[in-house]
Amino acid sequence: MRLSKVSTILIFLVLVSVSLAIPYGSCEASVKTGLDNINSYSHLFEGKRVGIITNHTAYNSGGEYIIDVFRKMGNVKVAAFFSPEHGLYGVEEDGKRIETITDPNYQIPVYSLYGKTLKPTREMLENIDVLVFDIQDIGARFYTYIYTMSLAMEAAAEYGKRFVVLDRPNPINGLQVEGNILKPQFASFVGLYPIPVRHGQTCGELARMFNEQGWLKDGVKADLEIIPMKDWRRSMWYDRTGLKFIKPSPNMVSLEAAAVYPGLCLLEGTNVSEGRGTPLPFIQFGAPWIDSKSLVAELNKLNLPGVRFRPAFFTPISSKYKDQKCNGIRIIVTDRDLLESYWSGVLIVKNIFQKYPKEFQWKVSHFDRLCGTSVIREAIINRSSLEKLRESWQAELKSFLQIRSKYLMYSN
Repeated sequence: MRLSKVSTILIFLVLVSVSLAIPYGSCEASVKTGLDNINSYSHLFEGKRVGIITNHTAYNSGGEYIIDVFRKMGNVKVAAFFSPEHGLYGVEEDGKRIETITDPNYQIPVYSLYGKTLKPTREMLENIDVLVFDIQDIGARFYTYIYTMSLAMEAAAEYGKRFVVLDRPNPINGLQVEGNILKPQFASFVGLYPIPVRHGQTCGELARMFNEQGWLKDGVKADLEIIPMKDWRRSMWYDRTGLKFIKPSPNMVSLEAAAVYPGLCLLEGTNVSEGRGTPLPFIQFGAPWIDSKSLVAELNKLNLPGVRFRPAFFTPISSKYKDQKCNGIRIIVTDRDLLESYWSGVLIVKNIFQKYPKEFQWKVSHFDRLCGTSVIREAIINRSSLEKLRESWQAELKSFLQIRSKYLMYSN
């Protein structure tokens, strides 16, 4: 049957409209999170007083918030919330200390784990039998939620409380592992343990590793249970899960930002804006003293896998260079499966330093904490070979991968 030109156009328009209506991934979540699967583990919570370490990301695939899911279980009392950096509602800026409050909706205490203490105290846990962790992580060593988890695991071990992790996807996939291993002398709340910057693990897998490797303080071990996901594969980026992306912190606005974050976060340790205070944090960066066109040309000459650069101009409304026009660079991810985000970040810092030695400034201690070592900054300053330095990481990285393999819970 031969179609008329008008019919062909109409069919084309219908197909286009249908394709636009379908989000990247699927209409219905193909992946079920730990929170989705909680009823199969109700025996862990029956007759218990539960404390929930969480924030605004703890929804199941049906759009129900975690406390409402627990309340439906019956014979379970949610006694308290515990909130991480950025607070229970995920609106506080990075680094801002948060006070303990009473939640106005549920009339239960919200104990801050990013204020006077980073770790639950005996008093906070007096009326708790089981601690539950459910927060969406982003997949980078210096994202602090995983250390809120590990310090709470320590407290649970010390005070005899069971600890349950409701697992969620690593949004930037669970296959790619990248970067140097953190050195113990650089341990901080943006990196406590000897893992690479991009670890390729879920919170549940990390919890098992922290616990079984004896990395918790004094080698204590929590009474740990992981409620796993269903149908998540390591190769999945978040937009393949069918789950709604809820930005886990104010400046983690998209999956694209998460993809480049393991490298662009290094700019926090310099006087170059990482795009905070703009609509595209981590996806664009710059400073008033940068020549965008010239720097773009140099970065594109590097032919970094999976990424290209173009000029951008922005005026932050907060953070570095507030209300000042910045000449900058926009990152274009061309193939996220090839992207080496941390290595790209290291080379971006190197090129800005070499091009603008008078204007560029280090925030030395913070940059080294983010890198988990001082040798990267020192190599950049001394114009040593970063490629040789990268080669020197490989033996430790190989050892880490062997350790990591013992704790993986999901297939490719």
